[in-house]
Amino acid sequence: MSGRIEARLADLGVTLPDAAAPVANYVPFVRTGALVVVSGQIPVVDGAPAFTGLLGDGLTVEQGQAAARQCAINLVAQIRAACDGDLDRVARVVRLGVFVAATATFTDHAKVANGASDLMVEVFGDAGRHARAAVGCASLPLGVPVEVEGLVQVADA
Repeated sequence: MSGRIEARLADLGVTLPDAAAPVANYVPFVRTGALVVVSGQIPVVDGAPAFTGLLGDGLTVEQGQAAARQCAINLVAQIRAACDGDLDRVARVVRLGVFVAATATFTDHAKVANGASDLMVEVFGDAGRHARAAVGCASLPLGVPVEVEGLVQVADA
């Protein structure tokens, strides 16, 4: 399906992957009323982690931002699946939860999370502005440095 948001993605040079299937006992998203809760997305490209490691121990803030951006791209792919292929149905990105695998002394979690937040605003404009939590943790699945979950308001088809 082609629309306003798909055109914006093309202008940004972003190609969405197919929405990834879950790898454990959960579903990739749940829709309840006008809200879609999207499970955590990691920076996977073509089935493999694009980034691994810890922020503050070998990974720079810029690499963390790139990982967060890839997580957000994968999140948008899940949102597209939840909207039956029509991203123009997104009324608002309500909240992002960003988990950053980092050393105990790393303190730039918010800067890393901006990689995901910036993409949401680039793609959805003002509707992409959201509430957010950026949380540090010791490790994430497959050794990736960032995971992003989301809550999105969508309109009926």
